[in-house]
Amino acid sequence: MSQKKANMPFSMVPVISLLRIVVFGLLLAAGAARAALTIEITGAGASQIPVAIVPFRAEEGLAQRLTPVIEADLARSGLFRTVDPGGMNPVPHEPEQVNYAQWRARGADAVVIGSVAKAADGRYDIRFRVMDVAKQVQIAGFVYFASENQLRLTAHKIADVIYEKLTGEPGVFATRITYVVKRGARYELHVADADGFGAQSVLSSNEPIISPAWSPDGTRLAYVSFEQKKPVVYVQSLLSGSRQAVAAFRGSNSAPAWSPDGRRLAVTLTRDGNSQIYLINADGTGVPQRLTQSSAIDTEANFSPDGQSILFTSDRGGGPQIYRMPVAGGPAQRVTFDGSYNVSPRHSPDGKSFTFIQRNGGRFSVAVQDFASRQVQILTDGGVDESPSFAPNSRMILYASRAGGRGILAAVSSDGRVKQRFTADAGDVREPAWSPVVNK
Repeated sequence: MSQKKANMPFSMVPVISLLRIVVFGLLLAAGAARAALTIEITGAGASQIPVAIVPFRAEEGLAQRLTPVIEADLARSGLFRTVDPGGMNPVPHEPEQVNYAQWRARGADAVVIGSVAKAADGRYDIRFRVMDVAKQVQIAGFVYFASENQLRLTAHKIADVIYEKLTGEPGVFATRITYVVKRGARYELHVADADGFGAQSVLSSNEPIISPAWSPDGTRLAYVSFEQKKPVVYVQSLLSGSRQAVAAFRGSNSAPAWSPDGRRLAVTLTRDGNSQIYLINADGTGVPQRLTQSSAIDTEANFSPDGQSILFTSDRGGGPQIYRMPVAGGPAQRVTFDGSYNVSPRHSPDGKSFTFIQRNGGRFSVAVQDFASRQVQILTDGGVDESPSFAPNSRMILYASRAGGRGILAAVSSDGRVKQRFTADAGDVREPAWSPVVNK
C-alpha cells in the first residue's frame, strides 16, 4: 500500500481479500494436523525498534487472539522490542485515542492499534493501524475480512505490514516452510507456517523423502522419493494433492530446483553415466537438456533470481566446491575458494549473496558469501548443519541441524546475530525449505 493510501480513513482503504488464502489453506485439509514446532530464540539485531502492540478491541473472545501472534512474530525476527501497552486509560483503538506523549515516555517508536467485529457474512472484520509516535501520524492502515480458521494467518499478515513499514523490507511471517519428519521407519513431508504452527502432512511413506523445493508460486512441491526403490523426482500440487513423477530415468534422479518462472526444473541425473545437471519441464514432458558436461559429479543446482545462471556443487577440482554457469550454456566458473569442502549452494532472493555448507575441521556450518566482495561469513557452529534455505526477504536462513541426538530445524539471520531453534515433540526433522511470498 502506498503511503497516501495507508493514511486514508478505513472507508477508503482497500479491503484485503483472503479468498485465495482459503484455497491454499484447503490444500492441506486432507492431511492430519501435527503438533507445532517450538521455537527458541537467541540473539538480536544490532538495534531493535521499540513497538507497542495494543490488544485489539473485542479480540478477547476469538478462538485465536491476534496481538500475541503479532508480538511473537516481531520478537522472533530479532529486530523489534515490544513495549508494554498496559495501563493506558483509555486503551487506544482509534487514532484520536493515542496519547503520543505517554507512548514516547515509554520509549515506543510505533504503536499498533486495531479492532475486531463480526461482519454480516459471518467473517471477522479486522482493522488495524500503525502510528508513528515521533511524527504523530498514521503510517499504515488495513482492513482484513477473515474466517475463524484464518485468524492466525491474518495476524501473520498484519505482522508483515508492520515489519515492512518499520524496516523498509518485506515481512515473511505469512510464508510457510516444508520439511521431512522421520518417525521410526516412517517418513512424512510436512508443510507448516513459518513459525512452526499448523503443520500438516502432505505425503507419508515407508521410504525416504528428500530435497523438497517450493515452486515460485508456492502451490507445488518438487521432491525426491525412494518409493520405487530408487530416487525419483516428483512434483505435487498442494491445491489438489495430485502428483506425478517428472524424472524417473534410468539410474538416479535427484536434487530438483525450480526455475524462477516455474516452468522448468534443474535436476541431477545419472542416465548417461556420472551425476550431471539437466533441465526438464516441470510437467514431465519433453526430453531432458543436459547443462553440465564434465567427468566429475555435478549436483545441487540452484537458479539465480533472474533465471540466467545456476550455482551447483562439483568435485571437478578434486574436492567439492561451488561453481556458477549460464543456463544458456558456457563454461563454469568456480566461486568458492575458502576451505576444501563447500556444498549445497542457495542464492539469496535479492541476488546479492548465496548460502552454503562449509566443512571446517570436521564441523559442517552454514556460511554465506557475498557475490561482489567474495567475503565469506560462517554463521553457525552446530557441527552437523545442512540444507540451508533463504527466507524470501533474504534476512534469515533456515537449515537442518542436530540436538539431543535427533534432527531439528534452526534458523540464523544473514548477519549471524539472530538464531532460532525449532524442536518437535517427536521424530527427526530434516530437509527444510522456505516458501516464497505468495497471496500478498
